[in-house]
Amino acid sequence: MFQSLDRLASAAAVVDGVRVGDLEPGDCLFVKTRNSLYALRLNDDGTFDAEGGWFSRQESAGSRRRVVGCTWGGSALMTRMIAAPGMFLEFDNRARTTRIREVRHLRFTASPTVH
Repeated sequence: MFQSLDRLASAAAVVDGVRVGDLEPGDCLFVKTRNSLYALRLNDDGTFDAEGGWFSRQESAGSRRRVVGCTWGGSALMTRMIAAPGMFLEFDNRARTTRIREVRHLRFTASPTVH
């Protein structure tokens, strides 16, 4: 079914997912898709250390990748969305996940200094 751009934009505003502004360097995302599990750790430069899923199958585990956004399965890309259930995550190498089922965001916390 064809969806208008206005309809997609309206839906994007209420999507419960992880957006670019929700993350800080060191944070980890665990993204469970229909077929795989991905672990993504945010670096200072905005890239992610990506493991699991496609990266494991291509022997590219730990490669630094940018997340270009999420789609509903078409060509409209939500560039500020990192991962959301029901959507597909797309990386800068054009790899796209299967439909996302669950996203877990783990906030990085520095270890307390022991004196």
